[in-house]
Amino acid sequence: MAQHKSAAKRARQSVKKNAVNTARKSRVRTGEKSLLKAIKDKDAKAVKSLLSDYTSKMMKAAQKGVFTKQSASRKIARLSTQVHKAFGTGK
Repeated sequence: MAQHKSAAKRARQSVKKNAVNTARKSRVRTGEKSLLKAIKDKDAKAVKSLLSDYTSKMMKAAQKGVFTKQSASRKIARLSTQVHKAFGTGK
């Protein structure tokens, strides 16, 4: 239990921030699962929008510090590669 007023405030802020970060991480993971399912089902139209959506969510999470920028870039690159291999676009 916090002994000082500032420590109590910090504890409250920490709880709020944890909830926001957990929700953000969950949205990113859900987007990743949806994208992988669409790739597996060979749904080209859905994949295009899901990849864009996933990239946006992941980079926003990286900006906020939920993921490191390096890991966000790596995950986006690997998923993009899977999409390009499956649908023959780009590379």
